[in-house]
Amino acid sequence: MSDESFNWHRFLGRWQEEWVPRAGADEDVDEDGGQSVVPLGRPGADEAAIAAAEERLGRRLPPSYREFLAVSDGWHVEQTAGVYQLGGAADIDWFRDPHDLTPLYEENLGDNPSEEDVLLAGMWQRALQLETDSDMSYALLDPGDSDQDGEWALYVYKGWSGEFPDRYPSFRAYMEVMYRGFHANRVDRPDFVNATTRAQDAQVEEARLLALRGRYEEALPLLEEALSFGRPRSAVLLDQLRQLLAPGNIRDYGTLAADPRYLPEILPLQAMTPAGGEWRLGGDDHWLGMMAARGVARRTAEAVLGALRDGTHHYEPSGPWGRAVAEARESARWGATDAAWRALRDALPLWEAPGPLLIAPIGLLADPVLGPLITPERGREILATPRCGERGPAPEPLPDLDPPGLAWLTEPAANQWPRAGYRCVWVQGVDPDRLPALIGEEGAELSAPMDAYRASWRAPRPHEREGVELWEDRAVVAVGRTAEAWAFAVDGHCGQHLNNRFRSLAPDASSSGRAVEVWRDPRHSSPGDHPTAFHLSVAEQGEELYAFTVRGTEMQRTGEIPEALDPVRLFRPEDTEVDCERRILEALHTELGLSLPRFALTRGRLRTFTTRSWTRAPRAGEGFAYAYLGFVRHRG
Repeated sequence: MSDESFNWHRFLGRWQEEWVPRAGADEDVDEDGGQSVVPLGRPGADEAAIAAAEERLGRRLPPSYREFLAVSDGWHVEQTAGVYQLGGAADIDWFRDPHDLTPLYEENLGDNPSEEDVLLAGMWQRALQLETDSDMSYALLDPGDSDQDGEWALYVYKGWSGEFPDRYPSFRAYMEVMYRGFHANRVDRPDFVNATTRAQDAQVEEARLLALRGRYEEALPLLEEALSFGRPRSAVLLDQLRQLLAPGNIRDYGTLAADPRYLPEILPLQAMTPAGGEWRLGGDDHWLGMMAARGVARRTAEAVLGALRDGTHHYEPSGPWGRAVAEARESARWGATDAAWRALRDALPLWEAPGPLLIAPIGLLADPVLGPLITPERGREILATPRCGERGPAPEPLPDLDPPGLAWLTEPAANQWPRAGYRCVWVQGVDPDRLPALIGEEGAELSAPMDAYRASWRAPRPHEREGVELWEDRAVVAVGRTAEAWAFAVDGHCGQHLNNRFRSLAPDASSSGRAVEVWRDPRHSSPGDHPTAFHLSVAEQGEELYAFTVRGTEMQRTGEIPEALDPVRLFRPEDTEVDCERRILEALHTELGLSLPRFALTRGRLRTFTTRSWTRAPRAGEGFAYAYLGFVRHRG
């Protein structure tokens, strides 16, 4: 309501007219056994009574409270576990902090308190107390916290909660929230139907259609208002919009997960939190019990949770939209995330809702390959796209996220990838699923799509694996295909150092076509000072064609290196290491057509495998020593 349209007579009259007891509350019954009408207010106070109260208090009351008293000299709020009754002009008085709350709040101000904290700490001594009946709660108007219209903020402090008070910018704002709470508390009563409930339900349906037409920004405030009245459907529709605006925040869709129409979209989303390993006390059993209470068969819930945990879950809708999803997954699982997103975006108008409570394909978010593609920006693009047979203007397509080439490797990504050094093997003219046979350890197979860093970090070390020598350097690599049709295997979290026992995997990889290997070993100072090293080797038909290694000012080279890749030209002593690295990476893209998909490697999910060793066995006279340290945190 705007200030111009607000009328206390209409507002309070509607509240009184709509009043029924809360569901489960004791109902007032008249002599004939029917439900009696409880008077929520009292006749308004006249101007003389209000003026007398102001003279007694020594302050003019704020406008909205003053206007309220003139219409109703008190009100039965009936807030659940809070304030029950607001007094009239003769009942109100200064609070005077009888429980000495001021020192407690002043102690927590700290050295640089916010204006809000200072106001709250001083509120207890100067506030006006309004309630006359409550559950250890207080309704306090604070003259020290006022706005340009002269309105005082109202604080509701629930003494039993141990929480900070709830703040409302004015008395009117507080009463409007209480009125909406009155509605929300009675939403389960079948006899609670009135003009307000009908208007709010119509508003929910209007918002649903607006959302399907891509006009989600108009739908949001309608659903938020309906939710404040507790209207059915408002929460589940609003949560879908909020879910796609912030894809990383998982929402709770309640019993919708058990509905056969929505289960394929909703249940995997609900399972994402326990599947991610971050869960509260009770673990899987707690979540499975919650789903069972909502009507989901335990076997179904266990299967979905297991598939999410091992990365094999697939979002598989039907129809044209389902075919686009399958096409997008095939692109994304090899790293072509921009192509995958374009396939999804183009097919969004074909998405069909399985029922009236679904307004967006939120099941995408639980797919381990496609879910990471949905950034907040792309979530907004989904919401802005008309779908499910509705019409409207299409949003301007977002630009692709992957830069061309390799130069982006010199620019730290949002999650600091690569975290240390990096090493990569590209093979021309082969499918990525052949890489384990070319450069993988014995029996190597591609994993399900996963976070490559987590896979590398969790991989057992040589001393933890039977039959693996301590000197071996086997890497967990992420696998994919570039836009130029090179298959790649990347270790973007390399903690190993390029040493004199380095063994290139390029010859092994090149048995079916040209192979290129790049290894960047960053500067490290322990033990000794080792400058950044960069290695390139190119092989074909099992033979190395040319290679070079540059470490600081030292340079080693073999074979006939093309002029465009000549390290003498690319690594100039007067340039910084980053400039030299960027120059060679740009040359590799221009000369050989090499690239890597940044989004897939930094934020997506790719299949992985473990390579054979990147170091050879020590020869006679080459000693080596390894030490493995373990750290245990003791609670003391």
